[in-house]
Amino acid sequence: MRVVFMGTPEFAVPSLHWLMGEEAKALGVEVVGVVSQPDRPKGRKKELAPTPVKAAALEYGLPVLQPERLRRAEAVEELKGLAPELIVTAAYGQILPLSVLEMPRLGCINVHGSLLPKYRGGAPIQRSIMNGEDKTGVTIMYMAEGLDTGDMISRVEVPITDADDSGTMFAKLSEAGARLLAETLPELLEGRAPRVPQDDSQATHAPNLTREDERLDWTRGARELWRQVRGLSPMAGGFTLLGGEPFKVRACAPEDKPGPAGAAPGQVLDAGPDGIRVMTGSGVLRLTEIQPAGKRAMPAAEWLKGARLAAGTVLGAPAAEPGAADAAAGEGGRR
Repeated sequence: MRVVFMGTPEFAVPSLHWLMGEEAKALGVEVVGVVSQPDRPKGRKKELAPTPVKAAALEYGLPVLQPERLRRAEAVEELKGLAPELIVTAAYGQILPLSVLEMPRLGCINVHGSLLPKYRGGAPIQRSIMNGEDKTGVTIMYMAEGLDTGDMISRVEVPITDADDSGTMFAKLSEAGARLLAETLPELLEGRAPRVPQDDSQATHAPNLTREDERLDWTRGARELWRQVRGLSPMAGGFTLLGGEPFKVRACAPEDKPGPAGAAPGQVLDAGPDGIRVMTGSGVLRLTEIQPAGKRAMPAAEWLKGARLAAGTVLGAPAAEPGAADAAAGEGGRR
């Protein structure tokens, strides 16, 4: 069984590991190639870095294709040269054209990080957390021309706890996806895999995240902002402005008690060893891990040892507020 695997981020790596393992080999699976997104600049030096899937594939000695656009004729021909009988994808990052979908005799299947038809699109894990879901999961489906619209084969649920952020959920769902693939592939190879059409009326969408998705709107409630930060962390985190400069929030927690009457959204109530308490549109949000402009991420308490943050400072203001210059000062009072 000649299999081509398509994937890009760390989420997809456990599925590739399973396909290269003894259990898959016992089913007759032979991974003949891997397709991943092109290498992208990474880090402060902007040096090209392989995708996690490419790095894993090279360790196995597998050929790796990295077309900028899979739908281009030369990319399709190169893929056809691998003669796949089945294509397995997991967070590849491009929509497969019909010429590729029709290429393998057993079709193309996708390991998708949501309980379809909810959260079709490129950021299902992040948006499920941001929207306050208490569970998500993995769906394996046959791929179709639409965005995550194909018939479903199998699903597994995974709870989302208050302690989870995108990082922990990516890890949980990537392992759950590999296990589900292990359970599903034998049925598919034997011709017993079901085809369950999705109910389009129940579909929701999870578009890729933008810079605006990271902006913290302090008029929203504390629990909404907490879910937003969890959904964006640890990769990006949410951001606001302090003294007119970006100020990232990497971790936070809502408080049960309401804030003082008359406090404005974004107003700093106090700052100390327990973090920075900020008024929101509904309740108080305590910032516990932050990243000031030009600095590394750190506990808020650590930053406060060398920075002054006056009560009454308003976060999110595009221009300096009274006291904001002191608030943004670094160690020794320097900007």
